Amino acid sequence: MGDLRSIDTPHGEARLDVRRARSPFVTLLLSHGAGGGTGARDLQALATRLPAQGASVVLLEQPWRVAGRKIATPPPTLDVALVAAARSLRVRTPLVVGGRSAGARSAARSALGLRAAGCLALSFPLHPPGRPEKSRLDELRGAGVPTLVVQGEHDTMGRPEEFPDDLDHVDLTVVPGADHGLKVPKAAGLSEAEAMEIVVESALEWLVREVGGPAR
Repeated sequence: MGDLRSIDTPHGEARLDVRRARSPFVTLLLSHGAGGGTGARDLQALATRLPAQGASVVLLEQPWRVAGRKIATPPPTLDVALVAAARSLRVRTPLVVGGRSAGARSAARSALGLRAAGCLALSFPLHPPGRPEKSRLDELRGAGVPTLVVQGEHDTMGRPEEFPDDLDHVDLTVVPGADHGLKVPKAAGLSEAEAMEIVVESALEWLVREVGGPAR
């Protein structure tokens, strides 16, 4: 856990967990999904590992979680909190917004308005489970900034092959055997640590390529 601080948003108090890099080349603001908080394995892996590589990481806990609710508030409220968090940071580095699942959707919707340098979408929920006709592809298309999608091979809310090839601004990293939570079964032949290594390394390589940073 890093430096914790609260911020006011139009929908209540939100909480930021700030993990600062010593000499940052980028700041990554990440929000959680609708079914969990900032303790998600991928968010924690990024927040723990990236600061040592020059990327400051800020985890946003949405107001509904801070208030102790179990169900996420409507999508527009998530965007409002993300924008409030971004504006409160006043960073001097390029800002990349992102998150997992619902947080990834919110980042894609908000990136252009925040003039973000990029969008990191972890387990982007392309559609509800078993409902491919309810596509959220337009949100991803509309991000308007370089975007990295990190998707589990067996994500029921959007398998990697469901993402079209014509998304020019989108790069896709696949975590073999992983589900929507980027959890991998024992049969996958990949440990959780190895799966998180894929998440961290792909994110770092993409950040350095798109934003510019220290040579590896």
